[in-house]
Amino acid sequence: MLETIQEEIKNHMVVAIKLAPVCEHDLVKLAKAMVDVYKKGNKILFFGNGGSAADAQHITADLVGRLSKERRAFAAIALTSNTSNLTAISNDYGFDRVFERQVEALATKGDLLIGISTSGKSVNVIKALQKGKEMGCICAGLSGQTKGPMNDCADIMINVPSEEVTRIQEMHILVGHVLCLAVEKELG
Repeated sequence: MLETIQEEIKNHMVVAIKLAPVCEHDLVKLAKAMVDVYKKGNKILFFGNGGSAADAQHITADLVGRLSKERRAFAAIALTSNTSNLTAISNDYGFDRVFERQVEALATKGDLLIGISTSGKSVNVIKALQKGKEMGCICAGLSGQTKGPMNDCADIMINVPSEEVTRIQEMHILVGHVLCLAVEKELG
């Protein structure tokens, strides 16, 4: 058991160390986009499936609430939180459209959409980003190192340098915290 724990922590650290040099340019780009969106009075919408849905809600809470210091609330919505929306849209339109339909209803031109998919292949995430592009939103994605179709429809992509789902998810929450801290520092 101790060996498993040590190995997992070591593997986490290896990916975390690789993250900055691989993603720092895109992290700066995404942080600046977030700041610009808030300066213009727009909002950020997050979405993903499974663990990525939880990450969407976690990052949203850090923006609406706070992460490190007292400051004004930032407008953010997790499209994964409203169970009535999720189940009604999935029932009426299919699960592939569960986020797209919410983007159509809640997003406005100039908003930032951040889709989260460890594989970069989640159809419902891709459809939501495509809808956002049609509506004039800025589209970003968090994924793993294997570039999937999500890369083709996002203006900004953070591709974590790993193919292992657990490592990708761990880095996504780190990325979320880094982005929130950058926004707080700039606008707080």
